[in-house]
Amino acid sequence: MEETPGMPPSSIELDGSPLAPMEVVAVARKGGSVVLAESARIAMARGRGLIESIVAHGDTVYGVNTGFGSLARVRVSPSQLVELQRNLVRSHAAGVGDPLPLDVTRAMLLITAASLARGYSGVRPALVDGLLALLNAGVHPVIPWQGSLGASGDLAPLAHMALVLIGEGEAWYRGERLPGDQALARAGLAPLTLAAKEGLALINGTHLMSAVGVLCIADAEYLLQVAEAAAAMSVDALRGTDTAFDPRIQRLRAQPAQTASAAVLRRWLAGSEILAGHADCARVQDPYTLRCIPQVLGAVREAVAHAHQVIGRELGAVTDNPLCFPDDGEVLSGGNFHGQPLALPLDYLAIALTTLGGFSERRTYALVSTWEGEAALPVYLTPEPGLRSGMMIAQYVAAALVAENKILAHPASVDSIPTSAGIEDYVSMGATAAWKARRVLENTTRAIAIELLCAAQALECRRPLQSSPRLEALLSEIRAIVPHLDIDRSLAPDIEIISDAIRSGKFVLARVG
Repeated sequence: MEETPGMPPSSIELDGSPLAPMEVVAVARKGGSVVLAESARIAMARGRGLIESIVAHGDTVYGVNTGFGSLARVRVSPSQLVELQRNLVRSHAAGVGDPLPLDVTRAMLLITAASLARGYSGVRPALVDGLLALLNAGVHPVIPWQGSLGASGDLAPLAHMALVLIGEGEAWYRGERLPGDQALARAGLAPLTLAAKEGLALINGTHLMSAVGVLCIADAEYLLQVAEAAAAMSVDALRGTDTAFDPRIQRLRAQPAQTASAAVLRRWLAGSEILAGHADCARVQDPYTLRCIPQVLGAVREAVAHAHQVIGRELGAVTDNPLCFPDDGEVLSGGNFHGQPLALPLDYLAIALTTLGGFSERRTYALVSTWEGEAALPVYLTPEPGLRSGMMIAQYVAAALVAENKILAHPASVDSIPTSAGIEDYVSMGATAAWKARRVLENTTRAIAIELLCAAQALECRRPLQSSPRLEALLSEIRAIVPHLDIDRSLAPDIEIISDAIRSGKFVLARVG
């Protein structure tokens, strides 16, 4: 989304504390500026002093004066340490596929800088200054989507990011794709020469996974609110009952997210003439996609909240290797770069969003189908079915989107392909999990947009009865951007317009709970 409600001011300071998710979103999508705090410079200088001491004394430390991965036993001479770091970045920049979206690239730059600024990576403050200069000047490295296994960090994507810092690779600058050195020159920036360990610190980290994850979660949290609004609109248009949302029913399940969703639905439907007009109808129970909305959307809420919690912790982490502990005078090798803690919740997020889209599509199907006897809506929500097809194919599109999601929902985190001559013998596939989550989010956003499109049309078929004040206001927001369907037209622009409104957070009235 272009803007998310509740964002902080667009300038932040890196002082070693965890980033807030909304800070990342603000910098990634609103062009917020970032500066390095003096306290962080002091912490980084202490960590850097430990690395320089190791180099001066000739101690052998992985990644400082050795090869990498299975080449860790190869000692590198002091005269070759700068070349070692440059070669590392160049050799690892082997990613393929489409470039990352700019919001993901900006989030990666920020999260990487924040991790290094905590002082445990042994890099100079000048390295973080360089990353922030790219971010603040709008020099965005061209980073291919594919190539990370999510284990020794997001190696290939981060190497493409680091290439631009040293004046190589490619970057976007003011809408133009340029060689890295030219992009730097146009922005008035100079390439950086990497010192010992700095190339390794740049590429060892979970920063792609974290960047995609935090942006997906921000979008998913808003999309869930829109989905609750769309569900309430469908309930009313389909002459469903709100009995299933009664707080007494929720109390016996004792699931907080279910209870919260039921309360939101009650608020959406409060005061509806349509709802009051069929209080004594003959229908005994509604279909599950009306009756069980709190249970299903509550479960989705829980999944999104879990992913938010895990990704939020990662925004305060240091995930490169090895790590410097200047108070102890030690540099320790570990595995904080392993993406499994992120891969699992990102897969869970994709599964939850797949559920959200599939649940929505079933209501869309009900809206365009005849199943209610004399109170039925017009078939395909058009006044002349047969001559006109109305919203028939909108449901087909929703079905195609959720079918694709079912394939994408297969977890990436259960797979592993060993690399680096068996040293990296179990990898997380977290970057794949992140890509799938973003793709599922895009599909689900369109599926919810289609439900809104059809539910708005269906509500108007219930005239002269009015829905609730809140739903009528939301209907007005929809009609401000997409007209009522009288005669057949291409619905593709309508679907994209509503989808764009969801992505940009423009449905203000969707935020009722």
